[in-house]
Amino acid sequence: MKYYNNILETIGNTPLVRINKICEEVDALVLAKIETTNPGNSVKDRMAVQMIEDAEADGRLKPGGTVIEGTSGNTGMGLALACIMKGYKLICVLSDKQSKEKMDILRAVGAVVHVCPTNVPPDDPRSYYSVSKSLAESTPNSWYVNQYDNPSNAKAHYLQTGPEIWEQTEGKITHFVVGVGTGGTISGVGKYLKENNPNIKIWGIDTYGSVFKKYHETGIFDENEIYPYITEGIGEDILPKNVDFSIIDKFEKVTDKDAAIYQRKLAKEEGVFVGNSAGSAIKGILQLKGELTKGDVVVVLFHDHGSRYVGKMFNDDWMRERGFLDEEKTSAIDLIKDHQGKHLVQVSSADPVSQAILLMNQYGISQIPVVEDNKFVGALTDNNLFAKLCENPEIKELPVKNIMETAFPEVNGLTSIQDISKVFTNDVQAVIVNYGDNKHHIITRQDVIRAIA
Repeated sequence: MKYYNNILETIGNTPLVRINKICEEVDALVLAKIETTNPGNSVKDRMAVQMIEDAEADGRLKPGGTVIEGTSGNTGMGLALACIMKGYKLICVLSDKQSKEKMDILRAVGAVVHVCPTNVPPDDPRSYYSVSKSLAESTPNSWYVNQYDNPSNAKAHYLQTGPEIWEQTEGKITHFVVGVGTGGTISGVGKYLKENNPNIKIWGIDTYGSVFKKYHETGIFDENEIYPYITEGIGEDILPKNVDFSIIDKFEKVTDKDAAIYQRKLAKEEGVFVGNSAGSAIKGILQLKGELTKGDVVVVLFHDHGSRYVGKMFNDDWMRERGFLDEEKTSAIDLIKDHQGKHLVQVSSADPVSQAILLMNQYGISQIPVVEDNKFVGALTDNNLFAKLCENPEIKELPVKNIMETAFPEVNGLTSIQDISKVFTNDVQAVIVNYGDNKHHIITRQDVIRAIA
């Protein structure tokens, strides 16, 4: 009989699959290392077990202990499988940008999950880095994994993933491409491959809002590079010790929108149902296709499974809300489709200016139409409002009609985007759409930009 003694023995030996349609304009052969066939459906199973076994061996993790880690979800799943088989408790700390599916899956396999805010600095006590360390300090018989700086992370990929890729390609690999988060995968695999052939190129995929690319190119850790981003699993606002920049030949950044779009393309055009960082990785290859030639063999690693993103990148409403869904928009009605069901925020000409300010702050808008007797008679914009308030702060108690500007131009729902764009000037900040039955909505410059971009 052929069987495994436990689920951990099924980790590894993941397949290489050719990417066809998406990469048809790429001269090289592009092969995807599909890590979703691991039992935890991600590449992180490999290093999770390695980190636990190394901690057991040197006494950092003791029988009956509690494993604590900050994770984007996948490492937590790998740790959960190992903890189940080895009898440990598990506490996972995630940032609130991670998908609900990841959190639910971790709870399903017995982990205690703490959720922390994303948009705080790493040293903030609320960050998932700080909360993980604090929990480790306050929990008896616990071990803080720290995948970012734990050398067993890269070690797992040096011992397992790298040799698999070398063997599967019969040593013909010329480029290895992977999204970079903790750095363990790219550093471990890259080290092994370059030891076997120093000419192999190691390309890391980064995201906008992360520090990796600029630091690699300049040696400067630029805090101005750091801002919130949507892409999951790659990019960092710190420099993990597991990122060996000397092994990496190039970083390429991919936008949040492209990561989401190409994640969906992989499912629809290749039948490969994988995670968000896979979208970044394949788009990175397309952006760098000019550096690839016939005869090159590119291996791109896909970290995790698409099921963890069904409520986000694979959800049309979620994509549409962020302007990620590539829908053809040709007319005014297309531009307001995303918020057509919401009421138009407006203010009466007799209302005090303070009420207009309150509404603009409450809804996060920079302009508001003014109505009188169910007609648009004027408008307020933040630029003009700011100037007037600086001149005389007391105007906030006056009626809106005292400081309102000319009413926004009106168009009908069938007006083309090209014609709408011509209406905008330095003095015209928005356009009102009349789409029948006395229904109105507003179009801003940003709406037009999103449609054109």
